[in-house]
Parts: sequence; structure tokens; C-alpha cells
Amino acid sequence: MAQQRKIIHVDMDAFFASVEQRDQPEYKGKPLIVGGQPNSRGVVAACSYEARQFGIHSAMPCSQAYRLCPQAIFVPPRFEAYKEVSGQIREVFWRYASEVEPLSLDEAYLDVTFTAEYDGSATLIAKAIKREIFEVTKLIASAGISYNKFLAKVASDMDKPDGLYVIKPEQGQAFVSKLPIGKFHGIGPATEAKMNKLGIETGRDLRLLTQDELTEKFGKSGQYYYNIVRGIDHRPVRSQRIRKSLGKETTFAEDVLSVELLLEKCHALAEHVLASLATQKLEAYTLTLKVKYANFKQVTRAHTADEVLDFESIKGLLPVLMDKTDAGKQAVRLVGLSLSGFDRSKVEEKQSQLDLELGGEF
Repeated sequence: MAQQRKIIHVDMDAFFASVEQRDQPEYKGKPLIVGGQPNSRGVVAACSYEARQFGIHSAMPCSQAYRLCPQAIFVPPRFEAYKEVSGQIREVFWRYASEVEPLSLDEAYLDVTFTAEYDGSATLIAKAIKREIFEVTKLIASAGISYNKFLAKVASDMDKPDGLYVIKPEQGQAFVSKLPIGKFHGIGPATEAKMNKLGIETGRDLRLLTQDELTEKFGKSGQYYYNIVRGIDHRPVRSQRIRKSLGKETTFAEDVLSVELLLEKCHALAEHVLASLATQKLEAYTLTLKVKYANFKQVTRAHTADEVLDFESIKGLLPVLMDKTDAGKQAVRLVGLSLSGFDRSKVEEKQSQLDLELGGEF
């Protein structure tokens, strides 16, 4: 039986506003608007959940937002800060997914079909991603899990903020049937209004129309509507770059001085990474060790082998790389291990495999 495709859509909650509230503690718990000033012609780029309670939303004129909530705090956007955090979040994505397709700074599709961690459970992987994003950035993410991009995207919106929603393959059609048309990703306000005039309020109503009728009424989009209302979406997750490394790291509850304990933890990390590599049919030649000390300074040490790395060769290299750090002299709060230098023919084979029809356990 083929593996079931497993896709996660991760969407950061009130991303710009949350970064501002994280960096400026005095903004926490208050209605915050990122964008123009109250008396400007600017629009709301983002707003906190506290501001949303007053009916404020993105793209609203700032003057209108001010009328709805005069006590709101208005701050200009800091795009460089948001890009930096976005980069940290994407690094988390690549630790778990074989393909990552960013949609913007704060959301992305992840294909975790071939991820071995958590016994391949997309739900547990999504929980781990949310947890690690918070550990790294102190920000909250919502995640939707399903067997295609459309349903994963819709699912990520279901329980915001801090949401985690799963739509299993056997639930897809029933879920879409009950879904209000306005909740369909890809159906904007104008199309929603047009559909409402035709008596189409939910997916069940939309499904009554034939493919020809949908094409006649909505042009090229008719084919898309015909498929998604049946829970069908074969679009693959397309990365903007080919994965160049695969790794895993762990942060200790208490700083560690024992090199023996650090190596023991690295052996466990190696087993995890090699298992992921195997499921993705990749072979690596370069081992990189990452050590972060108690003072938050970090170093990396790498070695490229002539032969494909396996557990025994990694186990032999780790003491050599560890000896090139100050582990044992300085307390360590985090160790990480990554494998890279993939055989390019294996990467291309893997890319082709992702486009095949897939089937497993959510």
C-alpha cells in the first residue's frame, strides 16, 4: 500500500503584532496595531487579538481602526525583525519536513510524508513543530494537518489562536460539505457573494453543480472548485530550495559539563537523523556538530567523509569533533547534529518520488 501524503500548514498567530508584543512587554495584553498612525492614510498591516475584539482587521484604514479603538497602540512595522524571526521558524520547519513551501513570512506548507520521527504521525510532528517554534521564538503558531494542501490550509484556521486541527482522509468530503463557502481558501468575498446569489452557502450546495456548470459560471476556477469540494487537491508541496541538510538538536533542562553525557545524547540524535534520512532515501557525507554553551555562544564543527556516513562512522567522528569544542570546560545548554552533502542523484530521485500518488497514519 502506498503511503498517504501528509501535509501540515503552519500559520503564525497575529505574527507582526506578536513579535512586537514579545519585544516590547508593555504591549502585552493590549490592543496593538502594526501599520500607519491613527491620523495617516495608512492601513493596518497586522493587529493583536486584543485589537481584533474591537472589529479591527488587516487592510483596514488606520483612521477607521482608531475610531473603533481609540486606546489602541499604533506602531510602525519592523520588517527586518519579522524576516529574522521568519528565518528561525523556517529552520524549525526544515528539521521535520522533506519539502517546505513558504506562502509568506508567517505561513508555509510542509510535507512530512517521509518524516520518521514520532512514528511518522503528522499530528505529533505538528505538535513538536509548534512546541519548538515557541521554544526558539516565544511565539505561538497554529497548524492544520491533512492529506492535501487545501484541507491543511483550511484546518489551520479552525482553532486559532494556538490551534491544532486534523482532517483525516476519511473525513475530507464530509468536512468540506459542511464548510461555509466563505471559509474556502481560494474563494474571496466577491466570489462568495456571487455564489450566495446562486444559493450556494456551503460545500454541500457547491457540490450539486456539475463541472461544466462551474466552468460556465466561474471560468477556469470552476475545475478547482469542482475538485476541492470533493476533497481533491493533488498539488504537491513545492520547495523554493532543495533540502541541503537534515538535523536534530536538544536543549538540556540543566547545563551539562560531562562530555560522556553529551556524546550519549549525540548518539541518540544520530539515530533519529539517520532514520529520517533512510525514509527519505538520502545518503550523506558531511557530519556537523553544534554546541551551544551556557553563555549562549555557539560553535559548529564539521567533517566530510569519503564514504557514506552510517551510525558507526558517526559514532567514531563525534569524539573528534567534540574535542574541538570547549565541551567539558564550559557548561553546555544545547547540542545538535546534522547531516549534509547529500548524493545529488538521490535528491533528484526523492523529488520525483514526492510527485507520485501517496497513502498511512495521521
